[in-house]
Amino acid sequence: MKKHLIVLMLIAPTFITGQILLRAQTQAGAPASQTTSAPSNTAQANITDITPNYALGDVTLIDAAGRSLTIKTKSGNIVVLLSDKTDYKRVAPGETSLRNAAPIKLADIGVGDRVMARGRVAADKQSVPALQVIVITKAAIAQKQEHDREEWRRRGVVGRVTALDPATKEITIATRTFEGEKPVIINVTEKTVMRRYAPDSVKFADAVPSTFADLKIGDQLRALGEKSADGAHFASEEVVSGSFRMVGGTITSINPAINEIKINDLQTKQPLTIVINQDSVMRRLPPTLAQMFGQGGGVSGGGMGRARRGEGSPQANQQQNQTGAPERAREGAGVASSSGSGGAGMMRRSNGGEMGARAGVGGRDFQEIFDSFPPVTLAELKPGDMIIVNSTVGNDPTRLVAIRLASGVEPLLSRLQQRSGRPVANAAGAINADNIGFPSGVLDSGIGLP
Repeated sequence: MKKHLIVLMLIAPTFITGQILLRAQTQAGAPASQTTSAPSNTAQANITDITPNYALGDVTLIDAAGRSLTIKTKSGNIVVLLSDKTDYKRVAPGETSLRNAAPIKLADIGVGDRVMARGRVAADKQSVPALQVIVITKAAIAQKQEHDREEWRRRGVVGRVTALDPATKEITIATRTFEGEKPVIINVTEKTVMRRYAPDSVKFADAVPSTFADLKIGDQLRALGEKSADGAHFASEEVVSGSFRMVGGTITSINPAINEIKINDLQTKQPLTIVINQDSVMRRLPPTLAQMFGQGGGVSGGGMGRARRGEGSPQANQQQNQTGAPERAREGAGVASSSGSGGAGMMRRSNGGEMGARAGVGGRDFQEIFDSFPPVTLAELKPGDMIIVNSTVGNDPTRLVAIRLASGVEPLLSRLQQRSGRPVANAAGAINADNIGFPSGVLDSGIGLP
């Protein structure tokens, strides 16, 4: 029988640390469990969700009577046609072959599970009669994602690229510490997995393969690896980078049919189109917290927690901030200081603090705090509202795909409008977080955790 190559790929949603690649190279008629090792990082990143030989996606509908599954791929929905000959296998996250796969039945598959249906895909890419269905359960994916997220908290570092040395493959970043910004040298080797947010991309999971040459001064970077004893060097295992911008302005119109918002940019006075997609995080800043930052005062971890819940007043919480370190220690609170360039956005941790460790080093990430704020929908926004939007630097400077959108920010942008004699934006026209009183790393950074 003529030999041919079948390449099976199974990938979990998180790209940096939750990625699962299953590549089985088999001869025609040979068992699928006879596999080889996973391919290179570049090959992993170039995985396609629908090819002539398989479809890859998440289960949205199970029709046991009709013997079919509907899966959602990046290219759209596709129906997986099942038969008595369909072979079902379940693999655990992290497996690189089918050697340890467990045989299952159709009844063992649930909505939200990730599957790869192997078979001859129809020319219109609307269906695939499956010879084999390989499954990673939704629960297993969630568990793996949380484990990976904790790894990036514990063994990660985040900062702004300040210097690049192509000869030594060293990246110098400015990280936020208790004493202000400090440099850390990221060492990159040929084993380091490097990825980058593509223009107009939103998800950490969708970062694409990159090289050292893709990095630029001013980029934001998050790395996973091991820090030296003195904290000055960092041996990287994975690096994700990107160019981001933060803009703010007043909504002039909203088109819910196409999920677009138009604003007048506060900095350039020019119109901007904000695109909202399913991955955009939209939150409303609690009024108490907005007032705190708008007035330029620091916010304790406990105060921020109460502000997030809408409790207390700006005056009461500001007074609480001024009671000194002993009181903060009793609360187990961190401090998000927005005064001074060195300490802007710095997070300090005390035992049991709600804010956790400073962003990018450990504990609860500042972006996670933002994500816990009350959600806001497109229907709740209206012309005249002020918003702040974080986005990658895209191909069209007048059009942004929102990574994070914050409403209820009138006090912050009003403060920005009142400032005079100081630059409020960088060369790309992005707002400087320090100048609106908002902690750095919340909206001005697009690289979150996996």
